Amino acid sequence: MPRTLVVTNDFPTRQGGIEAFVAALCDRFPPDEVVVYTASMPGDAAYDAALPYPVLRDRASTLLPTPRVRRAVVAALHEHGCDRVLFGASAPLGLLAPALREAGARRVVAITHGHEVWWARVPGTRQALRRIGDSVDALTYISGWCRDQIARALSPRGRAHQQRLAPGVDSERFTPGCGGGRVRAERGIGDAPLVVCAARLVPRKGQDTLIAAWPAVLRAVPDARLLVVGDGPYRERLDQQVAKLGLGASVTFTGPVPWAEIPPYFDAADVFAMPSRTRLLGLEPEGLGIVYLEAASCGKPVVVGRSGGAPDAVVDGVTGYLVDPRSPADVAARLVELLTDRETARRMGEAGRERARADWQWDAVARTCRGYLGYPEA
Repeated sequence: MPRTLVVTNDFPTRQGGIEAFVAALCDRFPPDEVVVYTASMPGDAAYDAALPYPVLRDRASTLLPTPRVRRAVVAALHEHGCDRVLFGASAPLGLLAPALREAGARRVVAITHGHEVWWARVPGTRQALRRIGDSVDALTYISGWCRDQIARALSPRGRAHQQRLAPGVDSERFTPGCGGGRVRAERGIGDAPLVVCAARLVPRKGQDTLIAAWPAVLRAVPDARLLVVGDGPYRERLDQQVAKLGLGASVTFTGPVPWAEIPPYFDAADVFAMPSRTRLLGLEPEGLGIVYLEAASCGKPVVVGRSGGAPDAVVDGVTGYLVDPRSPADVAARLVELLTDRETARRMGEAGRERARADWQWDAVARTCRGYLGYPEA
């Protein structure tokens, strides 16, 4: 029986787009066809106990392709009878591919996300990514922009291994009416026009641009509210910005929210906005932005920053708008338009949900991934 060993640093209980990506794929394998080898993290024992497939936790909180980890991963491959390997993120663990191939892996697939873009640009890591591309059967990409950036580091052989594997959405969970009313009641929002941003609080995600845009939004829509969902190292800076602008009555930070409880926050929104921007001389872009697709699946228009592969997540003018992520005026103008023109917002939300259901479903993503791993078509 074919069986896949998933080797990854990115897995729950950690939260993030890559973690959600890897977990969604694993959940769609038959339980007897997948084994996960990952890092230790708080709360992992309780989480793993509820899964139908085995999860092996290394003693380290971050896996690196060291000799010790290589031996442990090869041992897991043998012990669990795995004959193919999926790296949840290509860099750096994809460097273990040759050892796993020698140990008996028939097919090896490595997933790339946005962070491999900077690996492709920095000397040293660029060469490591080239080695990974040469040693796997498929090196996936989440957007056309990411594909082209990563390809610059690859050999012709590595570029031939590039295959699309974009993230998906579970439209049964992210669906209109999945709990937005409860969120509005709990947060004291009522029927006020609401913009939601759900993401880790880091400079790249653009929450500061949203806050800078908010006074202009309030001049046009005085009762509007902004709900910032998530936590992260940028929280203190954002709190200070809100206080300086006197926006405490209309901007609310939720703090950390478990991923399982996120869908109602999208459902609560009238508009979802995350004006992501590229930082650090192009080394820190938005690879795609799965939250845009999750919001669209809930029937919400999305406001998307022009950064990296994020434009793939929206049809500009149809399912939402692309904006200049460094222009609060541009962001404010689009938010005001969508908050005041409810018919346009409704139409864009419906188009976004239709697109998410047609083109971005996890079941289809999992079938594609299994194809790259050499499983026969069901």
